[in-house]
Amino acid sequence: MANPNPLPETAQLETLLVHGGGLRSQHLETSEAIYMTSGYVYGSAAEAESAFANDGSRYVYSRYANPTISMFEERLRLLEGAEACRSTASGMAAVFAALACQVKAGDRVVASRALFGSCLHILNTFLPRWGVRTELVDGRDLEQWRRKLAEPVKAVFVETPSNPTLELVDLAEVARLTHQAGGLLIVDNVFATPILQKPLALGADIVVYSATKHIDGQGRSLGGAILGSRDFLTKELSPFLRHTGPALSPFNAWLMVKGLETLSLRVQQHCRNAAQVAAFLDGHPKVARTLYPGLESHPQHALARRQMTAGGNLVAFITAGGKAGAFRFQDALRIIKISNNLGDAKSLITHPATTTHQRLSAEDKKTLGIDEALVRLSVGLENADDLIEDLDRALNAV
Repeated sequence: MANPNPLPETAQLETLLVHGGGLRSQHLETSEAIYMTSGYVYGSAAEAESAFANDGSRYVYSRYANPTISMFEERLRLLEGAEACRSTASGMAAVFAALACQVKAGDRVVASRALFGSCLHILNTFLPRWGVRTELVDGRDLEQWRRKLAEPVKAVFVETPSNPTLELVDLAEVARLTHQAGGLLIVDNVFATPILQKPLALGADIVVYSATKHIDGQGRSLGGAILGSRDFLTKELSPFLRHTGPALSPFNAWLMVKGLETLSLRVQQHCRNAAQVAAFLDGHPKVARTLYPGLESHPQHALARRQMTAGGNLVAFITAGGKAGAFRFQDALRIIKISNNLGDAKSLITHPATTTHQRLSAEDKKTLGIDEALVRLSVGLENADDLIEDLDRALNAV
């Protein structure tokens, strides 16, 4: 299989998203094919022996590699500007693999405190069970980073913007400090997407995604990805994935390939809508506080402008009336749906304190700023005026 017309080296981002990584069979199909197969056949026993010598000359098992999965990985690699990319069955599989493949008992990992609940569980529960020392810092505070990274570290893990309070981490400075301490910086870039933020260009070593979010963009399938240097993915990550098996389904990979075709267009419209929605919420009498990196009122707005090209499509805000008010507000929405997903064409809203971060202690929620009245809105692709009308109507019910 090959592309009979290779892309020119000067192809721009939008062109890469439509054509990058394409593999055509002998039938020369227009749309990428789905190779729904677990295994592959060999013309001879000697051919099988050669294939299992792992020389990379052909596909041997879809847990290791598959043509459709390869197309997704190559297209995302081109978009990210990475040397290599490997996919996983979900975003959390990507986060776990990126950490677990490189740490051992006695190692030290430092992370920003503002993380998705499952990421915190990996850092606070699983890694310490295996003798890995984990420490959390306020990701916004460079002085805390300087103190924690004054001694050797194996890896540093951050989300920026964070889930759900949209805190930012200064990637360039934290990358510099991480490298001085001898570690690798892993960035969960899911909220910003590869369209709005390029962690590798800012000094990060590894980028992880939940492709379930904006990359699919339709709420259809699970998937994840890890990008970084060819050396890291070959020596550390690939053996871990090969032997633990968090493989992406070929069908899901095909959905991700098709999602990448429109990712730039969708993210741009998401951001336009979110900016209008955030501006509306920022001045509403029933909203105590609005958190959106694109607003000048965001405490890290200057950093957002420096390392992101737009504010993204996530808006967090605190409604009047505490938890009861937040619930009443959500229940009154007619267009925006209650769901814990994000990055979907549909606008989705969730109450982090009782959903994605429910299992955190009251003290941890307070530290992370997860108020009982905080809601997180993933702004979709609907008409922005319709969304604002829906929000206004629901807020007036509080």
